[in-house]
Amino acid sequence: MKKKTTALLLVIVCIAFLVIGGRYIIDSGVLKKYPEKGYLSTVEAKYRPVYRQLSDKEKTVYAALYRGINDHKEDIPLPCELDGDEYSKIYCILEKQESHFFFLDSVYYTAPKVRDAKVVYRDIYDLDSMRKELEDAADEAVRGASGLAGDEYKVRYINDYIVRKCTYVTGDDEPFASTAYGCLVEGKANCEGYAKAFGLLASELELESAVITGQTDEGENHAWNQVKVAGDWYNIDVTWADTDITGEMRQMYYLCSDSGFRKTHIADTSLFTPYECSKDDRNYYVSSGLYAETIEGAEDIVRRELSRGNDNIEIRFATPSVYEEFRNNFIDEEKIFSIINETGYEYEGEITLSLKENRPELCMTLAFS
Repeated sequence: MKKKTTALLLVIVCIAFLVIGGRYIIDSGVLKKYPEKGYLSTVEAKYRPVYRQLSDKEKTVYAALYRGINDHKEDIPLPCELDGDEYSKIYCILEKQESHFFFLDSVYYTAPKVRDAKVVYRDIYDLDSMRKELEDAADEAVRGASGLAGDEYKVRYINDYIVRKCTYVTGDDEPFASTAYGCLVEGKANCEGYAKAFGLLASELELESAVITGQTDEGENHAWNQVKVAGDWYNIDVTWADTDITGEMRQMYYLCSDSGFRKTHIADTSLFTPYECSKDDRNYYVSSGLYAETIEGAEDIVRRELSRGNDNIEIRFATPSVYEEFRNNFIDEEKIFSIINETGYEYEGEITLSLKENRPELCMTLAFS
């Protein structure tokens, strides 16, 4: 009798284990079928260069997240299981590169293993209305670029449009400051909002671009862009182009190579590899003939611009030594006034020189009045 009772108890315990174990397996999703793998279409991928860097597996996860977030789904089944670091990488890339997803919250869920994405959205009363506002703002922006044929003209247009449209804010009191919505609709954004707005308008104008995050040389978090112009990649920082002074714009961060740009911009390479930017030919100073590699070159620039009647001359110097030599000879020793007379620059009475310097970027602006 005792043996029968023991056997019965063992059977009951086994059944209990099976029931509990079965429920755990079902709840854990181990037996759940993975959704079919999908990818972005050829058209969608064309202006998403960072997506094209991903592995085949990563692309399927990116596409699943993209479709689900576009439909505002909170739970998105993924086509495969990933570890937490893999998932975080893909999610963070998407959150930065998909500029129209302004409604994503700044936090996201992850776990040691991720099979279903749980997405956190901002608390927005009328999402459809805000989406329409951003779409209309982007349409209004690109209408002004109609007829622009070359990549460089489009980039210049986007840069100048955003600088005129937006005011820099830190974002503490502006909930959408880090989004394209904040930049293009509300007209207030931080560096991430500027960069995402540039990315959105670039894709609308059929330009390849990427949002780059990292730090400044002073250790502050920062965001900027890389953009492909006529087959070559360049760095561009629209935030630092904006002085918030009407009619004034910084030019030293426009279409730059890595060599100079990396002095002040240190990219985060943990998510993806930024593109190599090796050329300076389209940089504002180089293309405008305002880049001085020698003291003689700087003097030639001043003579040429004064002969044209320009009373505001901005020069960028190739090296600190050329910068200092020009400043010592032409500013401190006032040789600049001899050039004024030699070139026949027209003025009445006395002439005053105002000097604006940006030593870290080796830029100097001479304003005559």
